Amino acid sequence: MLKINKQDALAYHEQLPHGKIEVVPTKPVSTQLDLALAYSPGVAEPCMAIAANPDDVYRYTAKGNLVAVISNGTAVLGLGNIGPAASKPVMEGKGVLFKKFAGIDCFDIEIDATDPDEFIRIVKALEPTFGGINLEDIKAPECFRIETELREKMNIPLMHDDQHGTAIITAAALLNALEIVGKRIEDIQLVVSGAGAAAVSCIRLYLALGLNKENLVVFDKDGVINPARTNLADMQMQFATTRPVTTLAEALQGADVFLGLSAANVLPAGLLLSMANDPIVFALANPNPEIEYELAMGTRPDLIMATGRSDHPNQVNNVLGFPYIFRGALDVRATEINEAMKLAAVRALAELSKEPVPDMVNNAYGDNTLAFGRTYLIPKPLDPRLITAISPAVARAAMESGVARLPITDWAAYDDQLRQRLGLDQKLMNRITSAARANPRRVVFAEADNYKVLKAAQLVREEGIAYPILLGPLAKIQAIAQENNLDLEGCEILDILKDDEQRNAYAELLYQKRQRRGITLYEGKRLLRERNYYAAMMVETGAADACITGLTKDYGRSLIPSLQVIGPAEGVKRVSSMYIIQHKRGPFFFADTTVNIDPTAEEMVEIIGLTANAVRFFDTEPRVAVISYSNFGSPSVGTLPDKTRRATELAKARYPDLLLDGEMQANVALSPQLLQENYGFSPLAEQGANTLIFPNVESGNIAYKVMQEIGGAEVIGPVLMGMRKPVHILQLGASVRDIVNMTAIAVVDAQRDGKAL
Repeated sequence: MLKINKQDALAYHEQLPHGKIEVVPTKPVSTQLDLALAYSPGVAEPCMAIAANPDDVYRYTAKGNLVAVISNGTAVLGLGNIGPAASKPVMEGKGVLFKKFAGIDCFDIEIDATDPDEFIRIVKALEPTFGGINLEDIKAPECFRIETELREKMNIPLMHDDQHGTAIITAAALLNALEIVGKRIEDIQLVVSGAGAAAVSCIRLYLALGLNKENLVVFDKDGVINPARTNLADMQMQFATTRPVTTLAEALQGADVFLGLSAANVLPAGLLLSMANDPIVFALANPNPEIEYELAMGTRPDLIMATGRSDHPNQVNNVLGFPYIFRGALDVRATEINEAMKLAAVRALAELSKEPVPDMVNNAYGDNTLAFGRTYLIPKPLDPRLITAISPAVARAAMESGVARLPITDWAAYDDQLRQRLGLDQKLMNRITSAARANPRRVVFAEADNYKVLKAAQLVREEGIAYPILLGPLAKIQAIAQENNLDLEGCEILDILKDDEQRNAYAELLYQKRQRRGITLYEGKRLLRERNYYAAMMVETGAADACITGLTKDYGRSLIPSLQVIGPAEGVKRVSSMYIIQHKRGPFFFADTTVNIDPTAEEMVEIIGLTANAVRFFDTEPRVAVISYSNFGSPSVGTLPDKTRRATELAKARYPDLLLDGEMQANVALSPQLLQENYGFSPLAEQGANTLIFPNVESGNIAYKVMQEIGGAEVIGPVLMGMRKPVHILQLGASVRDIVNMTAIAVVDAQRDGKAL
């Protein structure tokens, strides 16, 4: 478990600005006009519009994306009743999670009120401000009444996350665990340790999913809950058992599931031995569970276990639920979060667990073996797919149950909107991937004795993007696949060193192509033992439709075989490369970033043409800026501005219909405001550039890497442009996600039937 140093934690919160959240204006406030529009007198217009039509508050203010995290600090997790002020760091933290995982803005509100009537009155009075209310860390039994009455009185989505968040996550985990062991929820015997807010909500949700109430036994700190107890609220007493059990040991005889939401070490290891086959134990007390993970697994090897801790499998973490549930509820302006919406979240979360795990998640957790099973019942908190799995499911349920006021009609557009909220604008790659799936092609991977390549091959095969052909030693590939739990069914594996006949035939073809360029037949046979030459020859002869390589070798060494075997497309004198920069402002395209070290002005013209065609290939109209350290001749000292100015002039003559200008500095090219204020004559002034042509590989390479590391952008590429047939060279050390993206691009490139990208 991650160890937190006390001083580090205090210093983290104390560093300026204090705390963890701040308010940032979403509109310009730099001029007198901006201020007049933001406040007096301009602000009167939206005020009057809202007065005339109250629903316009969602149109002219932030209400629709604003949630209040509200607590009185009476039941802070692990800390107890510490009061409202002391609970503020927790509530700020909850606000951070809302923003990070679902793009929802938050105000944390700590209320100095323990009387339920006063608390209810205060929260109800806040309804005009917020689009939703997240209640947090309020002790039982008051929390039940507070939530129930506020749901009745308010017309915005409201949820006490301590109750329902835990219930939703554990319900998804329980459904999947039962599926794995072949049991039905209707048949299981469930024992619960704890009768607080979370436990009560879990039980109610399990009952809604089919749990038989007669098969339930609940304990609190004073013992079993049965009809003889007189010291409990009705909320707990509804789960009283009439079975003749008085101890946990008696209750666990033959039980299928133990749910712990109580205290550390209340479950002795010996009691696990009396449970049914394949027992399920959710020990969720924090920071220490009802039974330690290692002890439990050592006692019952057939056990499936979940805890609240991140250092064990199957962490039950509420962040898997609340951000996305509120996101879906806000986006349809739901009047409440009802049972149908909670159940939809449960099922969406359970189903997502069964899909292949993205490489970015594997990397984040340092685990390449994540796959649906006993140690992976629910997704990891850093899985970016959670928002597009849960939020639409919740939104649909709100619509179907009649509590949505703003129905969604275009679900594909809604998915794009969700990604954009997180800076995950994948529209461009979504289109490419969809096109690849429509007509997948054979893609040869030259470096298949590598985990990343094999994982990518599995994913592109499962997603229907391509038919992978894997080059490499069969035994090594199979060993890597087995070690990392990879399924390579449907992937062709070729050990080229064991096929002398085909390799010699390819060597003869290479000799015929290059015999006047220094390659003898003997040299050809030697070169065809290298997988990059073999893969290129497969593409050249039609045995494969595209090639992916470059993961383990530098770009130049990876490119040379394809240049010698396949060569540039007709009419192309020099190939070049381009990176796609996926930024929250949209896609941008940088060229040349890897191939041409210091191109001449004439060679830059060739690069401009290839790049413009490639940008159109990605369904984007290019707006091209030729980049320098000068703007239209000022300052113009040096050969580089002269070269870029000359390249611009030649390119305008050669491509008269292309929206193109230069030479200019990168910030000017990307800023319509700067262009309009200073260079209104430029054809790029209206929208700015989306395609940057760099004067040499140093500047292009530096620019894309800066964007990748500190610019908050996802970088896709390099896309090799100008080849006669599809070959794409990866970045050295590319991720699995990079390889999958490049494979989709290669497939769509191959679908063009000989037209150069």
